[in-house]
Amino acid sequence: MKIGFCGLGLMGAPMVRRLLEAGHEVIVWNRTASRAEGARKLGASIAMTPAQLASQCAHVVLCLFDAAAVEEVVFGQDGLAHGTALTHILDHSTLPVDETRGFAQRLQEACGASWVDAPVSGGVAGAEQGTLAIMAGGDESDLALFEPALRAYSSRVTLMGAVGSGQATKLCNQTIVTASVAAIAEAVALASDNGVDASRLHEALAGGWADSVLLQVFVPRMTASEKVLSATVGTMLKDLNTIAELARTHNTAMPVSAATQQVFRHGVTQGLEHDDVSSIIQVYRKS
Repeated sequence: MKIGFCGLGLMGAPMVRRLLEAGHEVIVWNRTASRAEGARKLGASIAMTPAQLASQCAHVVLCLFDAAAVEEVVFGQDGLAHGTALTHILDHSTLPVDETRGFAQRLQEACGASWVDAPVSGGVAGAEQGTLAIMAGGDESDLALFEPALRAYSSRVTLMGAVGSGQATKLCNQTIVTASVAAIAEAVALASDNGVDASRLHEALAGGWADSVLLQVFVPRMTASEKVLSATVGTMLKDLNTIAELARTHNTAMPVSAATQQVFRHGVTQGLEHDDVSSIIQVYRKS
């Protein structure tokens, strides 16, 4: 399958590598051109602009940081919407629901192309291992066109409804993930403050009700001297802010998420914005 891919950050780069390893023809564009060099060495072609990419590819995948980046790449000068071949966009970015729906409508009006929102869960490790969970919103037939590509880096793709439904589901995911990470950090801090070897918490709690994938991943990360970057504190705060706005719009009571938002906001004020999410443990460390 011929795929255009925009966004070679922490998640996008391993996705492109797996697409190439699976035998797909991939054309990439990235705002920071140097990041595309690694993909080129693996066999990808490089487009000079999003419009050029969308003039060579009917099907384009996005994996960008936020709504502003998506809007610029799709609708800006030399954006994807100006490409002559584009028929479908699949967006792995995590965006506000209403903005996603607005982008889909604008794209249809601009060039007749369809939009599928398909945010992912599983982190960098999931992208590298091909085990990402994808929650999608859009037309079933549009999603089916991307299925051969999605098999390269995901183990589950679930269509949740119309455009925007994937984003709403991802925000549910982030609600659970961020609160769980904050709770694990509190448990690690409590153990440490009481003379317990916190690095063994995940072993002690394995198989019990407190056990989870997140517990098994984040206790070792939080207690390690060096942290490998997977997702940043700032990215999680961005998603928490989006969750808060969606909850406000629909008058949804979310007191746990609101408290978690303050934890991550405090982490950013401590200078952790660009650090791995496991660094949120620093919020609970005594100076």
